[in-house]
Amino acid sequence: MRIDKFLWSTRYFKTRNLASNACKKGQVKVNGHSAKPSKEVYPTDSVTVRKNQIDYQLHVLELPPSRVGAKLVDMYRKDTTPKEAFVHNELLQYSKDYYRKKGTGRPTKKDRREIEDYLDAPSPFDENDEDEN
Repeated sequence: MRIDKFLWSTRYFKTRNLASNACKKGQVKVNGHSAKPSKEVYPTDSVTVRKNQIDYQLHVLELPPSRVGAKLVDMYRKDTTPKEAFVHNELLQYSKDYYRKKGTGRPTKKDRREIEDYLDAPSPFDENDEDEN
């Protein structure tokens, strides 16, 4: 079975076209080597898929006849992705939330003026340094 069809049928990608594009970009590796969409995959192969900044590692157990339901996916592959990958992704989400909230858009004039006032305000440490000299 082709690797793009396998990834689509085991629900790693919503369409086969997305799976093919991921292969072309080098985000899919079979047994440690970059795979083209037409690369044949066999049982006992090791597949690494980079999706949403997570490297999913899976082993092919069997080849599905066609796209399977979400409950049946575990019959055809074994997911060995380490838990640290998911923890790292959560930390990335928290760091992104530190800045502006999604959907708030560009800073308004009021926001810009507040930022400028904050940056232009004299530091309390500067006054103490001048008094000592």
